[in-house]
Amino acid sequence: MIIFLCSRWVCTALLRYFSPGRMLTTFACGAFGFTAGAIYLPGNIGLISLVMVSACMSLMFPTIYGIALHSLTEEESKLGSAFLIMAIVGGAVLTKFQGELIDSFGVRESFWLPAACFVLIAIYGIRTFAKFERDTPAPA
Repeated sequence: MIIFLCSRWVCTALLRYFSPGRMLTTFACGAFGFTAGAIYLPGNIGLISLVMVSACMSLMFPTIYGIALHSLTEEESKLGSAFLIMAIVGGAVLTKFQGELIDSFGVRESFWLPAACFVLIAIYGIRTFAKFERDTPAPA
């Protein structure tokens, strides 16, 4: 939790200088790499990789939320934010699915599910590069 909190502060500061899409893509790629490390690296190194996934995830939800609601009107924002909150239920579904993967294939192999999710998040971040770099003024 301390790593998550410290990473959240660092990410918030970095968002002053980098576009949210670029940050989201970078941290999603980092999370994918750390997840692969948790799958393939033995012992404490694999455990450290798993903990570092949390550091990468500290940026993800608030950034996805901000990107998704960026150009919506006030009325659209209410509905959009409600759908984003409801989408959190998907995390519960994926958790159950990962449990089934653990039972079928093993713990390490089950981590390919979150790795695939991080790839999708990176793609979402890539798709927002140009939009935010065009819409966001450079820092003073």
